[in-house]
Amino acid sequence: MNPQDLEKLVTRTMPFGKYEGRLIADLPGPYLNWFAREGFPAGEIGQLLHLMHEIDHNGLSDLLAPLRQG
Repeated sequence: MNPQDLEKLVTRTMPFGKYEGRLIADLPGPYLNWFAREGFPAGEIGQLLHLMHEIDHNGLSDLLAPLRQG
């Protein structure tokens, strides 16, 4: 992970599925948990979803607040 990945979480939108168009940082926990169980997609989107799952699962979502304001 690099610091730019955290910024991507608050600027990139989900490109497909039920939450298409929603910021990755705003995806609900159960949706991220589903990916964790079923497998994350390949490529950058999968890496970002995995990172967001780890942040959400560990209760660290507030760490993204300063990036949202910037």
